[in-house]
Amino acid sequence: MANFNTHVTVAATLSAPLAACAFVMGFANMNDAILYALAGTLGGLLPDIDADESIAIRLVFRLFGALVAGLIIAAWTNQLPHWQVLALAAAGYLIVRFPIQWVFEQLTIHRGTLHSLLANVMFAALAVPISYHVFGLSAKTAWGIGAFTFLGATIHLILDELYSIELSGIRIKRSFGTALKLTDWGEPLASLALVLGCAVGYWLSPTPDAWVSAFALLH
Repeated sequence: MANFNTHVTVAATLSAPLAACAFVMGFANMNDAILYALAGTLGGLLPDIDADESIAIRLVFRLFGALVAGLIIAAWTNQLPHWQVLALAAAGYLIVRFPIQWVFEQLTIHRGTLHSLLANVMFAALAVPISYHVFGLSAKTAWGIGAFTFLGATIHLILDELYSIELSGIRIKRSFGTALKLTDWGEPLASLALVLGCAVGYWLSPTPDAWVSAFALLH
């Protein structure tokens, strides 16, 4: 499979021009285009969060821990003394970074259900409400971030499949077919959990009417 640097480079290389096209065509402003490119790049790492020793899982959980710490500070900064807020923020970060990450590692296997198109849909479905409710972005921007997250994660799966084919000897490696799949049919409960995650994410998401209207103007 492709390594960390390859996934980041290719995801960024493909996401950035598409985000720039969205800006040029009037679908996004400059700030939105930057967020889309970042979402596509981060999405290119998400399928590897089920690999315990990967850079992706450490990076994602550090970002998630920082997000939790930031939310704690925002929620309690006017309610408690500053030292208590900082202590709670630090505790929140450490809880996410170590015990929660450890539990996650025990429950997942590399190239399992999280390494599938269904997981990519869930990543996107969760990115939309997080962008909208947590970061206060517009509905249109949130849906754009969700779309680019799915794009980046799917690029990751395609790259892993391409790396399963050894072109020099026209040989297909044993890992072929384990990356780009709808879901892991051997893990029905995990697949069901992803479907529920998609449903919850969509339920919490704002209406995509802004994009529907934008595309309608093209006709």
